[in-house]
Amino acid sequence: MKTVAEILKSKSHSMIFSVSPTTSVLDAVTLMAEKGIGALVVLEGEQLVGIVSERDYARKVALLERSSFTAQVSEIMTAKVITVEPRQNSQQCMQLMTEGRLRHLPVMQDGKLIGLLSIGDLVKNIISEQESLIHHLEQYIRGE
Repeated sequence: MKTVAEILKSKSHSMIFSVSPTTSVLDAVTLMAEKGIGALVVLEGEQLVGIVSERDYARKVALLERSSFTAQVSEIMTAKVITVEPRQNSQQCMQLMTEGRLRHLPVMQDGKLIGLLSIGDLVKNIISEQESLIHHLEQYIRGE
């Protein structure tokens, strides 16, 4: 089972996209659309203060008929962010995501944001591990 650090290393791109709490919701949603991502970390300087996702937009702006032009990210972001550390493993991350109904987990090391894991990253990792196990079992069966 891979650690968070190993999963982060295996990602094809490791850019972390972020906004500040005072960014307009429209600018945040536009950035997510341009980058093809579902969430942005919210940073004040280098400090993680929240996470904002498409789900936040749908539930806190669209459904409540707020204006994307005037609302700020701080008004809709999730401020109580669940994070993981590089030494944790994929199973622990999946458990956190399942229990918290989360799609993204910021990765923190020594109080600093070093990455962002998505549910897709974890699923890709699980598929890779299962393919490897199947390959090894097939070799064992064939006597190789």
